[in-house]
Amino acid sequence: MSSIGIGTYLGEADDATDEAYRAAIVRSVELGVNAIDSAINYRFQRSERSVGQALRDLESSGKAQRDELVIATKAGFLTFDGDVPLDPLHYVQDTLICSGVIDACDIMAGSHCMTPRYLEHQLDQSLRNLGIDTIDIFYIHNPETQLSEIDRDEFIRRLRKAFEFLEGAVQDGKIRRYGLATWNAFRVPQSARDSISIEAAVLCAHSIAADSHNFRYVQLPYNLGMPEAFTRSNQLVDGQSMTILEACRQLGLSVVASATMLQSKLSHGLPAIVSENLGFRTDPQRAIQFVRSTPGIAVGLVGMSQIAHVEENLEVALLPPDPGAVAMLFEDT
Repeated sequence: MSSIGIGTYLGEADDATDEAYRAAIVRSVELGVNAIDSAINYRFQRSERSVGQALRDLESSGKAQRDELVIATKAGFLTFDGDVPLDPLHYVQDTLICSGVIDACDIMAGSHCMTPRYLEHQLDQSLRNLGIDTIDIFYIHNPETQLSEIDRDEFIRRLRKAFEFLEGAVQDGKIRRYGLATWNAFRVPQSARDSISIEAAVLCAHSIAADSHNFRYVQLPYNLGMPEAFTRSNQLVDGQSMTILEACRQLGLSVVASATMLQSKLSHGLPAIVSENLGFRTDPQRAIQFVRSTPGIAVGLVGMSQIAHVEENLEVALLPPDPGAVAMLFEDT
C-alpha cells in the first residue's frame, strides 16, 4: 500500500460533497495513492458510493485497474441511507429489526452492533455501494463501543463470533482480510473500560483458523496530537509490556493510522520544533510526514475532498519517510 491513503469521513451528505470526494479520489490515485478508506456509515453510505463511482471512472479511463487498489471499509455502527430520515427510530425498526437483521437487544450504546447477521447485511450493502466483488480490508468499526454495556468475557465471545463470520466471508471471496478499526481501544491505558487486548483479539482469530487466520489489520488514530500508539506501553504480549505498534509487529498485524491531521486541527499553528525536525513547507505536509515516518505505521490516512489539498498533501510522497526525524522530535519534546 502507498504510505499515504485517502479517507472519506467528513463532509455534508449532499451531491456536491459526493462529487468532491469522487474527484479527489481520482486525483489521489493519479498521484500514486492506492489505499482508499471508507465506512458504510460515513455520510450515510454516500462516501462508499463516491468511492464506487471513482473506481468506475478510474477503470473506464484506464488510469487504474481494480487489482492495483486497496479498498477498505468498516461496519458496526447503525447507519441511514443517504440522509437522516424524519423518524430515525422508525427507520431502524423497519429496516433492521422488523426485517430480522438484528434484535433490539443486539444494539449497544444506542448505535452499535457486531453480530454476524448484521455484519453480513452491512458487508453485502457495502459491496453494492462500492460496485466491487471483493473488499480488500473489512474492519469491525470501533468494537470498543460494546464495552460500555458488556463485560470482557462477553466481548471476547462476541468478537470470536464476528471473526468466525469474517473468516467465512474470506472463504466466500467477499473480503480478502479483516481487522479492527478503533478510536480509544488501543490508545487508552490497559485499565480503561474501553481498552482491548490485541493479543486476546489475535487469539480469537487463531482459535478459528490457526496461523492461516485473516485478521491482519488494525486501524487507530495516530498523529502529532495523539501519539499514544508510539509512546504508551499499554499492551501485554507473552507477558511483556509494549506499545500497540510493537505488539502488532510481533503479532504480524499491519497498522493503518487514521486522523493523520486530527480532522484539520493540525493543519496550522504547529510549533516551530515540528518544522525544524520534519521540514516541508506547510503544516499539513509536516503532520503527514510525521505519521508516515513513524516505525510500524503502514499507511497514514488523510481525509481529502478538495483537489488542491490532494495536490499539496501528496507532495510529501516525493520524499521518503524519515524515521530519524520522528525519533529526534520525540527526544526534543
